[in-house]
Amino acid sequence: MPLNLGRRTFIAAAAALTLAYPTFVSAADKVVDEIHFIIPGGAGGGWDGTARGTGEALTKAGLVGTASYENMSGGGGGKAIAYMIENAQSLDNTLMVNSTPIIIRSLTGVFPQSFRDLTLIAGTIGDYAAIVVGKDSPINNMTDLVAAYKADPSKVAIGGGSVPGGMDHLVAAMAMEAAGEDPTAFKYIPYDAGGKAMAGLLSGEIAALSTGFSEAIDLANAGEVKIIGVTSGDRVPAYPDAPTMKEQGLNTEFVNWRGFFGAPGLSADKVSAYQDAIAKMYDTPEWEEVRARNGWVNIHKSGDDFKNYLEAQEKQVGDLMKKLGFL
Repeated sequence: MPLNLGRRTFIAAAAALTLAYPTFVSAADKVVDEIHFIIPGGAGGGWDGTARGTGEALTKAGLVGTASYENMSGGGGGKAIAYMIENAQSLDNTLMVNSTPIIIRSLTGVFPQSFRDLTLIAGTIGDYAAIVVGKDSPINNMTDLVAAYKADPSKVAIGGGSVPGGMDHLVAAMAMEAAGEDPTAFKYIPYDAGGKAMAGLLSGEIAALSTGFSEAIDLANAGEVKIIGVTSGDRVPAYPDAPTMKEQGLNTEFVNWRGFFGAPGLSADKVSAYQDAIAKMYDTPEWEEVRARNGWVNIHKSGDDFKNYLEAQEKQVGDLMKKLGFL
């Protein structure tokens, strides 16, 4: 079973509160009157974009009356999780967005809670991961990268925008392991921002960069990089020139999920209503506009399917992190 990874492991420190204008719809169309989205990171990040994009689609499609948003940074996402738990009785109109970091940070003890302490609503979207090299690099595919590493490991560092043991590191480790190399041996250089990582790539400090596929597409379209491997099962229409890892003989396939959680003890009626609204959202042009604009992949998983998905990821991520020495 392929490993499914989330992509960001850093959280911005800003906080903001924004209220969307209500969309007036008929009672027959509307599934939920209002949703207040809690975003565990700052404005502009992946969680922020997912919550606001989902709220935009739901309200414009008439499935939700109004949507509001609250950025709640802190504790690697732990502040928002604690808020959901501690104020559960008053949060029946509230959903929190999250992604694979809730798995990793629970495993590593960044916060004491896990997804099991919340009410699971649905996994909604994902973003594949990619390995890229500079536009002028002599490396043109994953075979070239592995060959260069074998020739001189000291000269083939791979960078990423997350800390050691974070998403980008794990992606690179899985690719190297699939190539038959020791996933703990290659040099990983972490950067605290995408711009710094790109500077490291262009300066030659790193030979390749592990990043999100949607970010890689933007960089490739700008002529800055070549995408040498993407973790999708098939080539992605949004950038069909990017070869998959699998077609290059590397059994590495995963998608970085994002989804929504309710407070613990949320009523069955509320859970059902939220899940119904999200399920119906996928068939609307409003959602397709948001999805296409952001380059997201639909990975709808609800209820027990979502729970099973998270439990499988927890085991697989945990196993890899143990192998790498992070657990």
